[in-house]
Amino acid sequence: MNSKYFYKVGLALAIFGLVSCKPNIETFTPSKGTADFTRYIALGNSLTAGFSDGGLYLEGQQNSFPGMIAEQMKSVGGGSFSTPFFPAAQFNGTGYLKLTALTNGVPTFGKETSNLAIRGQVGGVTLYAKYTGDINNYGVPNIKLAHARLSNYGNFNGLFERMLPGDYGTNPTTYLDFVTAKPWTFFSNWLGNNDILAYASVGATGDLPTPKALFASEYSAVIDKLTSTGAKGVVGTIPDVTTTAYFRTVTLAALLKGIQVTAPTVDKIYIKTGAGVTRPATANDLFTLTLNSDNVIGKGNIPYGLHPLNPVESKYVLDIDEVVVVNDYITSYNNSIKSIANAKGLAIMDAYALLNEYSSGKAVNGIPVSGAFITGNLFSLDGIHLTPLGYAITANAFISAINAKYGSSIPVVDVTKYRGVKLP
Repeated sequence: MNSKYFYKVGLALAIFGLVSCKPNIETFTPSKGTADFTRYIALGNSLTAGFSDGGLYLEGQQNSFPGMIAEQMKSVGGGSFSTPFFPAAQFNGTGYLKLTALTNGVPTFGKETSNLAIRGQVGGVTLYAKYTGDINNYGVPNIKLAHARLSNYGNFNGLFERMLPGDYGTNPTTYLDFVTAKPWTFFSNWLGNNDILAYASVGATGDLPTPKALFASEYSAVIDKLTSTGAKGVVGTIPDVTTTAYFRTVTLAALLKGIQVTAPTVDKIYIKTGAGVTRPATANDLFTLTLNSDNVIGKGNIPYGLHPLNPVESKYVLDIDEVVVVNDYITSYNNSIKSIANAKGLAIMDAYALLNEYSSGKAVNGIPVSGAFITGNLFSLDGIHLTPLGYAITANAFISAINAKYGSSIPVVDVTKYRGVKLP
């Protein structure tokens, strides 16, 4: 056979094979399903507001997960979505942590203090630049579920007060009444994290967890109000705070390794437990990230943490018994959330499962993500709140829950557009 003819036949057969094996590409048609996304409102705390790096500032607000969801909802009938942004001239908002150096893996932090949106102080409450426009993102840092129906809450939380009309102290409106003052057709609710976080983040020395029965009754009241018009929605469960970078970065092994560079015989770190007992720490006791940033280990005439007469204070450690308490409350809260949401036919984003899924490491569109501090891309510099990339992952989890429940097909967020930790 003529070789040229052979190659022509072979080429023709190859082309035919490629054509016949061409994949069947399905076209994606956005659909609202059984939900109405005309006016979407988002209830929640700092995670809803876009809090990051220990503060609320304009870039974080612009990368909030509700804002991302709302943008995707536009293709299925979603309307405009307004966030109470800080003014452009005061874009650093409350101030925040920034990474100023990373030398041989050791971070150095600074605090952003320029272009803040602080307008004054009243007692112990910091007041921020007032916002007077439309609002869809009602995320308020530090709010608990237990505060949602509390009159005069604006007198205690400056980041809620800045949303309210009138001067400080003149508006007694509750959070729940404020967010439902205008009609809504769809909602997300991620209240409840601070009801346990305020206790856990300071080594169980802060506010006591919201009682379980009170949490259930308050959650039911909020959901009753949000569904009273027939609106559909999605709720988020409470993440496992003990798996965050805030509690998994400063480990017993890391502390001993650092101390043994200059004191090789040291083999114990002493802690004061919540029960008032001084004992050597174990790997099951969780140190807070603030212990590392405060840089107190080994300091003093009686070296801090290295001698039973000067143990690490309880505020820096969640001891094993306190970990059990925290997890017990989270389990109870999540059981209530799921039970109440299921009874109302709402979508559920299981944030507890989501955080655990990513904490040990997972690739997202080729981007490595894990719970590791700084290098993991998930947690911001405060170790608890998320990076823009982390919020994009969260937005997609909410979207998946919505689509699954209501038969909608909201497009997912392109997570590659969002950054992890901003390096110096």
